[in-house]
Amino acid sequence: MKLKVYDLDGKETGEEVEFPAAVFEIAPNDHAIAMAVQTELHNRRQGTHSTKSRSMVRGGGRKPWRQKGRGVARAGTIRSPLWRGGGIIFGPHPHPYHMKINKKLKRLARRSALAYKLKQDNIRILTDFNWEDGKTSNLRSLLKTLKIAEHGTLMLTGKYEPMVLRACRNSAGFSVCSAVDVSTHTIMKSRIMLMQKSAVAALTEALSK
Repeated sequence: MKLKVYDLDGKETGEEVEFPAAVFEIAPNDHAIAMAVQTELHNRRQGTHSTKSRSMVRGGGRKPWRQKGRGVARAGTIRSPLWRGGGIIFGPHPHPYHMKINKKLKRLARRSALAYKLKQDNIRILTDFNWEDGKTSNLRSLLKTLKIAEHGTLMLTGKYEPMVLRACRNSAGFSVCSAVDVSTHTIMKSRIMLMQKSAVAALTEALSK
């Protein structure tokens, strides 16, 4: 599949970029996408949630009342899970949420996600550029020219562009990432993808291994 290349004024440059069918036009593997997204979301979790069991709660060393003769239920400590202020039964404790998938599955997931975007015609190719001043107005002007909403848009650059990142970081709902570092989750949650011409070559090289 070939897509036209546009400049920052929204005009066609006359160039076309080819997406190799062997890399991008595959039958999407939903299971691979699900595994990749689940792995990324799991690895984001800090796992610092914690509760106190009855042995961790302060106090409760003395028996509240005698065992028999009061006509009430037996009680050995005021820190029982049945009491207000007592311990928590089977509560969460700190533990890691780390998951790992192999490189082949990770590449398949990204290829599948990009295949979906190509089928849905949600990819726009832009010529390579770099905003020297790093102003947000550059991005706003580009989106207005292309008639694309800010929210849900992902931009992929061919390499790390600090000025482009600086211009885009103040835009809510807009994401920017270098092509080789983009994840399956980032691709899937985007609505429209803007890709620099060099980003296509970088993705092709990274995903064709």
